Amino acid sequence: MEDSDVAGDGNRERIVAAATRLLTEGGTDGVSTRAVSAAAGVQPPTIYRLFGDKQGLLEEVAAHGFTTHLLRKTQLRSSRDPVENLRASWDLNVEFGLSNPALYTLMYGHPRPGAPSPAAVASFEVLAAHVRRIAEVGRLRVPESRAAAMLHAAGSGVTLSLIATAPERRDLTLSHTTREAVITAISTEEPVSSVPGPAGAAITLRAALPGIESLSASERSLLREWLDRISDE
Repeated sequence: MEDSDVAGDGNRERIVAAATRLLTEGGTDGVSTRAVSAAAGVQPPTIYRLFGDKQGLLEEVAAHGFTTHLLRKTQLRSSRDPVENLRASWDLNVEFGLSNPALYTLMYGHPRPGAPSPAAVASFEVLAAHVRRIAEVGRLRVPESRAAAMLHAAGSGVTLSLIATAPERRDLTLSHTTREAVITAISTEEPVSSVPGPAGAAITLRAALPGIESLSASERSLLREWLDRISDE
């Protein structure tokens, strides 16, 4: 790596760190190009060269924040019960939001229609993986995509609602109650395959499709379409 590349990496790290501090102290309004360049000890053109514009910088800050959050998630003690793992992930998400309100609001509070931030996309993929594990053991009662969407909407909505409430007025049972309501709506205590009906079997088989190597990619795609139609019933 050339010296200029090393300098560029160092500048990027300093700028993101400085922008994160300013975001924590003053929200997105505090993350001006002038303030960030002064805090990071670089010239404003360096910010434009590395991030394009303020929005690009904010997306980098959000992605960095999510990476830190994801590292904490990977350090959670894993349970053999995928639903318990989902509960732990939900609670950690709420805790992260309340501990980092400006960053969480940046990630989820200012959505752009059809253009979610890279951090939000990565977060949703982690959530979808939790849902997939529930489906693999036959305990998902609705299609994976719907379950993930319900969890994402409820989890981020509850967290943003708590962030918007003064700390002394926050009712943290709101998170617990909403979490259990959604989990009840999407999962079962016992494998759904033990209950007669094609929809539950379709959901479980849909989760196993990626590991079925005896089918070609086109065959898996066609079977996925059929299973989605069955499970939607």
